[in-house]
Amino acid sequence: MIDEKLLKWVRCPITGQNLHPADDSLLTALNEKISAGDLRDRSDQLVGESLQGGLVSENAEYLYPVRGGIPSLVADAAIELGD
Repeated sequence: MIDEKLLKWVRCPITGQNLHPADDSLLTALNEKISAGDLRDRSDQLVGESLQGGLVSENAEYLYPVRGGIPSLVADAAIELGD
């Protein structure tokens, strides 16, 4: 779980928007895609490790993986959330 105080300070490196924790249904859907070998990040690298959590931009365009309680706020590591 990400500390609420931290969430007040971190921003999406792409849009500058606030971030909020991903809900369980989104994480489940993304982890299913990872298991199927069908999820890539912004740098077009296959995401091979399951997501323990994620931070989503306000406009719900990007998810930043959280693994081991540490968010990866690197633009190339972002997962684009689309239709």
